[in-house]
Amino acid sequence: MKIVFSDTHSFERRAFDSANAEYGFEIDYLDFRLTADTAEAVRPTDVVCSFVSDKMDRRCLSILAKKGVTLLSLRCAGFNHVDVKAAGELGIAVCRVPNYSPYSVSEFTVGLILSLNRKIHRAYSRVRELNFSLDGFVGFDLHGKTVGIVGAGKIGGLVANVMAAFGCRVLVYDTFQSTFVSKSDKIKHASLQELIVNSDIISLHVPLNPETVHIIDSKTISQMKEGVLIVNTGRGALIESKALIEGLKSGKIGGAALDVYEEEEGIFFHDLSNSFLQDDTLARLISFPNVLVTSHQAFLTSDSLKNIAETSLNNIHAFRSGRAIDSSCRL
Repeated sequence: MKIVFSDTHSFERRAFDSANAEYGFEIDYLDFRLTADTAEAVRPTDVVCSFVSDKMDRRCLSILAKKGVTLLSLRCAGFNHVDVKAAGELGIAVCRVPNYSPYSVSEFTVGLILSLNRKIHRAYSRVRELNFSLDGFVGFDLHGKTVGIVGAGKIGGLVANVMAAFGCRVLVYDTFQSTFVSKSDKIKHASLQELIVNSDIISLHVPLNPETVHIIDSKTISQMKEGVLIVNTGRGALIESKALIEGLKSGKIGGAALDVYEEEEGIFFHDLSNSFLQDDTLARLISFPNVLVTSHQAFLTSDSLKNIAETSLNNIHAFRSGRAIDSSCRL
């Protein structure tokens, strides 16, 4: 069975080559994103292994179906970049990696909170220029502050538990009663409204769907505490970027740490250092001294990559063998 991997990077290829020793699939690595405009370049294949940077709309999927693709394997948890309905109508099964490593993302989230609050990223840059001034580096103790966790699945639950261990009061909002949050007198389930109004730090961990698009917008920002910190390691479109900029300019938002951005397609995962950034909104965000932007790297640990490779290839092996793909991986 042949697998075409879209938009791959060297660190992924090493992980998949290692995992493939058990299966012996024929693998074709592509270094470009799959979209309706690039899908024609894909040679006939059985399986496409896609990443979040691709745009798998109906037009793109139609082209792939004509090339013999019967399985779309997503090497990620999110699937908002895929028209799942169109895939089903075209006879393309879709699977994903739902739990590659909640620890990688939750640990990175806590790192962003610490860096944003204590200006660690700015201090690093300043000292490298031999500037040892402390001006502008005043943060606050996390102990005793209120942290709002929007979405308490495995990742959000882990973040809630760690922040409670710091001595924070943690407010958790989820449409389902979370089983991943430890029982603690420091952790309380709350409505989204209560969380928005009372939190000193808000961290986003919900999936992207019609109900969560721009869950942080001008209205919710206006209800937040003065100087609130916002952290997003979920999906970029959970935050309305222009509203975030206005909140930063007014001082309502004291800082933001973003590992994702709503228009990151074609920007994140690529080296643009020798060109110009065409996205004016992202350029504006990066210009704020109290904004920390990373390029969707929260998942990027050796453990995570190993789990992604093994789960993806196991899903494909099950499909090739005529066995049912694990129900938690199917879409």
